[in-house]
Amino acid sequence: MIESAIAWLLHLLAAPEVGLTSVFIISFISATLLPLGSEPAVFAVVKANAALFWPVIAVATLGNTLGGVVDYWLGYRAKAAFARERESRWFGWLARYGAKTMLLAWLPGIGDPLCTLAGWLKLPFWPSVFYMACGKLLRYITMTSLLLYVPDGVWQRIGHLLG
Repeated sequence: MIESAIAWLLHLLAAPEVGLTSVFIISFISATLLPLGSEPAVFAVVKANAALFWPVIAVATLGNTLGGVVDYWLGYRAKAAFARERESRWFGWLARYGAKTMLLAWLPGIGDPLCTLAGWLKLPFWPSVFYMACGKLLRYITMTSLLLYVPDGVWQRIGHLLG
């Protein structure tokens, strides 16, 4: 049931006429605690239409940042769940460096829980969102630019291997 729903959603989001919408939704979902990467969607839309580079980067950054805000809010509301973790070094590190730690919100596997912990610690909201957005923007610019330098032949060979 869940697998067919996910397959349906991915098929819907792959439709070319909803490129920016797909990028936003995938970027938003990937910033929550769900394991999904948004870079392939960002790259695919930019590769299909290079003129959309900056709009795609902006939409992906916005979606991913808003997903991080959801993580922040979850952490803000989940004090009881993390009460015993209060003494861990992560909490001390976040408390020490504050909102600037949100520059690391782009890191795979670490960034999303980091946003949640920032909310739990009630780090200042707008500075946290600002640093979160900066880190995510730099990630999308870097990843997409690097992927665009890979020759098309490499992508075709990868497609043949996978397909």
